Amino acid sequence: MDYKKVSRYVVLGILFFLPVTFLLFLYPATHNYTPLDIVNESVLDLQQFSSDSEEQILLKDHITVLGFFGNNPLNKATTASNLKELVYDKFKGFKRFQIVIVMPKGTEDAVQKLKAEISVYEDLRFWHFIFGESSNIQKLFFSLKSKVDLSESLDTDHVFIVDKDLNQRGRIDDRTDNELEKKRSVYGLNSYDCIEVAEIKNKMSEDMRILFTEYRQKRKGEFNSDTRRASDLKETATN
Repeated sequence: MDYKKVSRYVVLGILFFLPVTFLLFLYPATHNYTPLDIVNESVLDLQQFSSDSEEQILLKDHITVLGFFGNNPLNKATTASNLKELVYDKFKGFKRFQIVIVMPKGTEDAVQKLKAEISVYEDLRFWHFIFGESSNIQKLFFSLKSKVDLSESLDTDHVFIVDKDLNQRGRIDDRTDNELEKKRSVYGLNSYDCIEVAEIKNKMSEDMRILFTEYRQKRKGEFNSDTRRASDLKETATN
């Protein structure tokens, strides 16, 4: 028996079947996944705000990461840097993606300094700062579902995901496997803390990827799974 030939065929067989096996595992994962939950509906759009560019910035028909940097944006340099490096740089090539940061009027000069600090000669065309009156900023924030409040300076380190239909996305049930086994009370994830690098890298990046997959499959006519809404969990709990 020619062992060299046998070894060669074994190696060739492995090289052929390994990618096929990987694709078979990947296929159900991409077509039968759990969509990102709708945790809140009817988020206000941005008609009452002006932008730092000539175009009008809106949430409708975009996948948006929405943040609030308040009266002292330079104090949010760490928040902005984490958001840029861990979210913006990763998803800026995706269709209809944008980051929108809400600012009080009068902070335009400070925003330019912050942009210079985080851009480092990179393209920020999908990152927008918008400016409005304090009352409109509060109305927009109150249209979101949040466990954190805006500070007196109208800022927070938390950001929110808003889909193309003005629905806020997140997790209805954010319990770990261990917490599920112990039947801990249900708690959700409505916003993402940009100071917590692990939360942005692990949870938010995964949730954004799932949302983009949903819209990609909708474009191809392959999306056949209903997105859970927060109301679904309440109905389940009462049954």
